[in-house]
Amino acid sequence: MDRDDLLDQLTEDILAYVMHGAFPEREFASAIKPDALDERFTEYELLLDLHFILSPSVIEFVEQLPQRVRNLQTDTESITRTRRGTIDGKINWSATIKQRYAQNPGDRSVFVCDNRTEDYDTDENLVFKRVVAIIYETLREADEYLQKEYAWVNDRWDTTLVNHLRRIVEQNVHVRRIRKPKAYEPTDRMVNTASESRHPIYRDAAALLEQRRRLFEGDREQLETLLTETAITPDDDETLLELFVLFRFIATLEELHGTSAQFETIKTGRQEVAQLTNDNGTEIAVYHDNSASKRGLSFRAFPDGQVGLSRTEKVHTTGFDIANDYFHDREFQNRTGRPDIIVLEITHPDGEQDYLITEVKNSTNMKTIR
Repeated sequence: MDRDDLLDQLTEDILAYVMHGAFPEREFASAIKPDALDERFTEYELLLDLHFILSPSVIEFVEQLPQRVRNLQTDTESITRTRRGTIDGKINWSATIKQRYAQNPGDRSVFVCDNRTEDYDTDENLVFKRVVAIIYETLREADEYLQKEYAWVNDRWDTTLVNHLRRIVEQNVHVRRIRKPKAYEPTDRMVNTASESRHPIYRDAAALLEQRRRLFEGDREQLETLLTETAITPDDDETLLELFVLFRFIATLEELHGTSAQFETIKTGRQEVAQLTNDNGTEIAVYHDNSASKRGLSFRAFPDGQVGLSRTEKVHTTGFDIANDYFHDREFQNRTGRPDIIVLEITHPDGEQDYLITEVKNSTNMKTIR
């Protein structure tokens, strides 16, 4: 299979690959399967937001913020208050004379004052604040990727752009004056108001919220567009093949056991990639690449000792012993590297643990295949 074939097969599974990757040069979202994705990936919402902030429309929105944020609009409201003995604001003499005449014509301590206040909590500003908060919080969740300078992140979110956003959210006085939207906000009415604003910053914010809403509702067209623009795929064909085999492997287990796997995001330091539990209570945990090290698993190139060994095994063990006796200044180890895929079956009815180990190699070399 070539790279295009592998990408065509991965489709929905590629969402789980949040590791060291690169953007594909071709569009490949023609066959994704959005149904029940949120049930299969335990961090589905975070994954969608991670892809959301990588989209060109979000990047362009943030790039324009330093100039646009100066033009945030407020509602100006006039408040009239009656004061006695003090002046608070601009005196409304016409209203003051009327008030004095109505109460006590001789009381010159009564004043009617007008005050103008700026209201930052407009519908448009709440829509803007919500979009900026989503981007800001997602970047904070993705901080480990930013720190490790993965190419697929820094191609879009370089240090300058990240710092621009952080300064706007954390230091800009106008943005900070806008209250935090409530859980149910912004409402459809608020988004509609922002979408009809004459100011581009509000129209773009409304469009991004609508894009994200459709994405979270599983809109197929929106998912395909997002994957086409922001898909994170492995840098090399070998890793891509491993990933393809991994998900075909899991799909086979699902079919054999008649159950669905629960996926985790694949990234450095994570343990199980997926877990399955069949009808008899047996639990299966699937590991990929370095995730097995978390379980303290290691693999011997051949068995220890001589009892019950086959002829081939005896050749290996004898060769190992001779090499250690002959080369006194070198230390040989009878361990091999970790396999690329490990399926660990636990909670077996008889209490035993069974291991099924698969090594993935992308090669046409006969010796390697043997």
